Parts: sequence; C-alpha cells; structure tokens
Amino acid sequence: MRRPTRPIVSFSVLLSLGAGLPALVAGTSDALAVQPAAGAADEQRLGLLRDFIHFVRIARFDIAADLGRQLLDTGITPEQFVDLVEQARETERFEESVASAMRVPVLEPVAGALDRLYRDGKLARVRNPDEIERNIGLLTGGLRGRQIGRERLIAAGEYALPQLLDAYLQTGNPNLRAQVQRVLVDLGRQSIVPLVTALPDLDAARQEAVVDVLGLIPYRTSLPYLVDLHKNTSVDAVRQASARAITRLGGDPSADVAGLYGLLADSYYNEPGELTSFPGEEFQLLWDFNPGLGLVMVPQRTEVFHEAMAMRNAERSMAINPSERETLALWIASNFSRELDSPEGYQNPAYPSDLRGAMYFGVAAGSDIGQLVLRRAIDTRDTPLARLAIDSIAETAGPRSLWGVPVGDRYPLLEALSYPNRRVQYEAALALGRSGPDQSFRSAERVVPLLAGAVRDASALTAIVLTGNDREAYESDRSVLEGMGYRVLPPSESGLDGLDEAVADVPAVDLIVTRLGFDQTVLEIETARNSDKMSVTPVLAMMTADEEEALRRQYRRDQTVAVRRALSPDQFTATADELLRVASGGVISAEEAAAYSARALAVLRDLAVSNNSVLDVSESATILIGVLADAEGLTMIDVAEVLAHVDSEAAQRAIFERALEIGGFEQIELLAIAADSGKRFGNYLDARQVRRLVELVRSPDEELATQAVALMGALEIENEALVPLILSSDGAAAPAVSNR
Repeated sequence: MRRPTRPIVSFSVLLSLGAGLPALVAGTSDALAVQPAAGAADEQRLGLLRDFIHFVRIARFDIAADLGRQLLDTGITPEQFVDLVEQARETERFEESVASAMRVPVLEPVAGALDRLYRDGKLARVRNPDEIERNIGLLTGGLRGRQIGRERLIAAGEYALPQLLDAYLQTGNPNLRAQVQRVLVDLGRQSIVPLVTALPDLDAARQEAVVDVLGLIPYRTSLPYLVDLHKNTSVDAVRQASARAITRLGGDPSADVAGLYGLLADSYYNEPGELTSFPGEEFQLLWDFNPGLGLVMVPQRTEVFHEAMAMRNAERSMAINPSERETLALWIASNFSRELDSPEGYQNPAYPSDLRGAMYFGVAAGSDIGQLVLRRAIDTRDTPLARLAIDSIAETAGPRSLWGVPVGDRYPLLEALSYPNRRVQYEAALALGRSGPDQSFRSAERVVPLLAGAVRDASALTAIVLTGNDREAYESDRSVLEGMGYRVLPPSESGLDGLDEAVADVPAVDLIVTRLGFDQTVLEIETARNSDKMSVTPVLAMMTADEEEALRRQYRRDQTVAVRRALSPDQFTATADELLRVASGGVISAEEAAAYSARALAVLRDLAVSNNSVLDVSESATILIGVLADAEGLTMIDVAEVLAHVDSEAAQRAIFERALEIGGFEQIELLAIAADSGKRFGNYLDARQVRRLVELVRSPDEELATQAVALMGALEIENEALVPLILSSDGAAAPAVSNR
C-alpha cells in the first residue's frame, strides 16, 4: 500500500522562513501544511530533489526516503526528471547519493525507483528521433560538437539506425557520410542486424556501401548474410566487396550458406549476452525493411526476442536447404520456447495470430524431429521444453521409433527416464508404457517403477534449506516450506555434500533455498548443477544487499535461480511458487497428481492384461500394495486390478485384506478381483484370511455371500479344510462348495 504523503517544502525555503528542523521532521508546522500552487510544481520538485540529496549525504535516511517518495508521487516523467537533475546542476551529487542510498535498506526502494527514472529518461532522450536527427547534424560541426553527437548516437544504439542508415546512404555530403560510417562501426553489434536486414532490398551501389561497413565491424554475425549476397548477386562490384568483407571477418566466401544461418540461429537460441542489445530492458528490437520507408523497428518483448531471431534465421536456412533435420528441430524447439516464454496475453509481432500453435508443428514434424528437440532440452536442462517434446513424440511414434532409433549414438526418450524432474520422468515412462514394447531396451527396468511412483507420490514435495550454522534461519524457512506442503530435509552445515544419503532416499528435490554468502552460494548452486538428481532443481538464493546484484548478474540468464533479499512469509511463498512455475511447470497440484495416477494405472493395467514380457508389472507390486492400503474409490479398484495380474502372495493377500476393510459395492468388486487372481495363480490366502472368507460366505447379504463363494471356488479350497470351518460356528450347514 502506498504510504500517504505529507508535504515537505524545500530545505532552502525552510531556512529562509527561519523554521527549525524539529518542525520539518514532525511535520507540525501550519506553514508546511500548505500545498504549493500548480504553477509552483517545478519549483517544488526542484526543492524535493535537492533536499533528497542533502539528507542522504547527512545520513538522515528516513527523511530522505520520505522526500524521495514525494518526488516520485508528483508524477514526473523520466525525461522531465533528467531535465530536473540537469536544471539543478546536481548531476554528479545525485548519482553519488543514489549509489549510496541503494545500499541502505530503508532507502533502497525509493533510490532504485529514482535511479530507474533517471536512466529511463536519459535513454528516452537520446532515442528520441528529433534528438537523433540533431546529433547526426552535430557530426559535421566542430570537434566538440562531433564528439557530443557521436557519444549520444552511440548511447541511442540501435534506435538511431534508421536515421544513420539514411544519412550514410546520402551521397551529397562526403564528410557526413564518413562521420556516420565511423559511428556505425563504433556501434558494433548493434549496427549489424539493421544493416543486414536492409541489404537485400538496396540497389547495387548501396549494397556495396553497406557491405564495406559490415566488413569493418569485427563480429561474425553478418557472415551468413554476406556469403548469401556473395553467392546470389549478379553485380561483380558487389561480389568483390562482399568477398573482401567476408575475408576480413575470417570467413569463407564459398561456405555453406544454409549451415551459416543454422549456426547463427543456434547462437540466438542459446541467448548469449553478446546477442542482446539492451540487457535488463523490457524490449529488444526486431527489424524489417520497407523500400518506401526504410528500416522499420518492431519492439519485441525480451523474453521471446531470441526465439524470434532463432526462428528467422532457421527459416532462412531451411529455405536454402529444406532437408536439414537439425535446423527444423531447432525451429520447433524455438517455437516451443516462444510459446512457453511469452508473457500472458502478449500479441507477438513476430508470430502472426493466425499461425497454428507450436504443438501443431511439433507433431507435424514427426517423432524423429521430436527426439532431436528432446535431446536439445536434455542437454540444456530445459524442463518445460522436454515435456513438450515428449508430448509431441508420443503423438506420432510407434514402439521402435520411441526407443529403437538412435539420435547419433543417443536415445533421448530413454535418457528422459533419468532426467532430474519427476514430470519428465513420468511422461517418458507413460509414453514408453503406452507403446507396449515387444523387445527389451536400455533402461526398461525403470519404466514400471516410475509408473508406480506416479500412482503413489506424484504430488510429494521435497526441499533443502542451506543456512550454514544459522539454525534459526533454517527453522524459519523450514516452517514456511512445510506450510506449503514440502518435506524439508535435515539441516547440513557442510552444504549439499552433507546430504548425499538424504537426497538418495527421496524421489526428487523440488527446491533448494540458500542463505549463504556469495562464494558459498555459487559453490552450492554449481554442486547441485553437477548432481544427477539436482541439476535442474530451482534455487531460491537469499542474499544481502551488498551481494544480491553480483549473484543476480552471474545467473541472469538462468531461469532456475531466483536471487532475492529478505522476504516476508507471503513473499517467500509467492516467489518459490513462481520460481517452480518458470523452471519446471510449477508444483504438481492435487488435480495433476490425480491425473498422473490415473494415466499411470491405465498403462500398468494394459501392460498387465497383455502380460507384457518387457515391462513386467510385478516390479510395481510393492509400491502398489502400499497404495492399495490407503486408496479409495476407482483408484483402489484400478490398483487391485493391476495387482491381480501379479503372481505374488503379498499382492493377493493385500487385495483380500482391503476387501475386508470396506463394504458395499467396492467390497464385492475387490472380492471379484481377488477371484481373478486366484484363477490365475491359485490360493495365496493365509489361514486367518480363509476363516474370514468363510464368514463372508455365511453373510445374510446374498450378493456378498455369492461373490465370497465364487472366490472360494476360484481359490480351490479343499473340502477337508473347508467343511470343519463351515460347521464349527453353530453346526449349521453353509452353502455347498464343490471341490475343484
């Protein structure tokens, strides 16, 4: 909730009025309670800014925070704020004060907001088209003007490219052209994509001019476009210019163009910092070229920018060589990632709304391409992508293509059985189980236990809390996590190394929370990433103000690591839930767990009925017997049906024991299922259970008694043992049972 404001006038005005500091702090002076007139808004802001700086510098942080909030609440825009700082001639003092305030907890939120406002204002100013035009004009002035214009254009970055390109391509002013060329080269990577976007639509003379600039920018991002132009131009001067540029960049004019575009697409997919023009900003720029309008910038949300660029370059590659399977798989993976990373409700300008969803193309590409996508997901530890890849594979693959066709020397779906995320493991096991394989394969022994695990504990949650020797912090976090439904492993002063045995005993580790210093936190994260069981486990790292930003920078492209300062229990819960949602699809809800259980039971039942020799349901017996003891309704019936196909004393006895514990229709169903077990494997009931069965035979409920008789017959209980039991109660004869 926003804190109510109380007017505080400029410190300098206060001194001129002769008021004292106590009145300022207490806010009791009637004179101070008068709001400034509308015409005095700029003067009020100027006073608030100067007073904010003053009170930060004398360490009166509570007053400074209040002043900063009031300044923000005036509704000042970013560009107005930059003007204000410059008007006050306080630029250096403001920047120093904000940097100091960011290290003070009570001031950090306000100082951070002012810092962002100032930086946004400076960016908005230098990116303003009118300002860019003025700065281009400065390039032909005196030395000082050229330096200022150049610095501002470089600060504007890609946003200046449309006007810079227009100025560069004008032939009437050689001096301006030379100065603009220097700016384009100095902009480096930020010049490349706009220039190569324009390249195909320019006339030969302008193509040659742009190629000369690209050859001077020492980054190989332009190579696919230069080699493409070199191979397809009919103008000898352009071909020679592009060959020079390619050679200067260390490329080969005869290189495979499709392969170069594919490599660039793969680079974008990996989201390296060097292919991100504006790190930390909400938008990046996509580029188109209209011969009538020139370069056209299209803002693209940063979350899906790299996917858009990967898809564009993959499409160029496939247009040249449609048969390259790896490039198609990269496009499918990028499209899946685009869908996963798109902010809710975002209308992506790079993906037309009438184009079908990512899964449509994933299924259409076939299971072989799906396996390539899954291999990429496993290698990059991209859990959401792995799940989508498995879904697409399961839609089209037969038994052999699920596991029998290698991708290189690998079998991605089989590797997914050991992937350190339960959803991925379950879905791989479901896909393999549904296929009903008739030949054994590597890791086949993992499928049935995983299916049984999905029935038993799909919704189980396990967390690790690492606080060193701070037991109080451990107990605090443990309490919150247990309230969220997690089982928290014991504390360990030696970090993850001290939890090997505990980790081995749980199905998966769903969350790691750390409250350690920078170096120890990095060590624990890297230890987890090198662990078979925790390599994709989300990490919530709680840091001090001094170390937060350094760790955030280190893991800024890792969606499985969230870096935060102190959080309230509600904030902790919300942050952990969001981290799990982004990293792995979120906590497995009760509804999702029930769905996994039903799907796994259906597959186990099919395997049991078909008596599949590759996937032996008897391997699930121990787990399912435990499930049966607590299950109810249809789940209980389904579990019993699977156990009825297992040749095991424990399985048959568990079915009958559960039948004794319940009544009504479900009891009769379980007795019928126990009879099915008896028909297949004979009598495994112990003497006590046989006596209980005889009691059911004598039940006044005819339907129950009839089903009990059927079970006795199926178990082939001999008359010599049966008759004394029947007559021992009161000498009355029970219904006759034939000896089979």
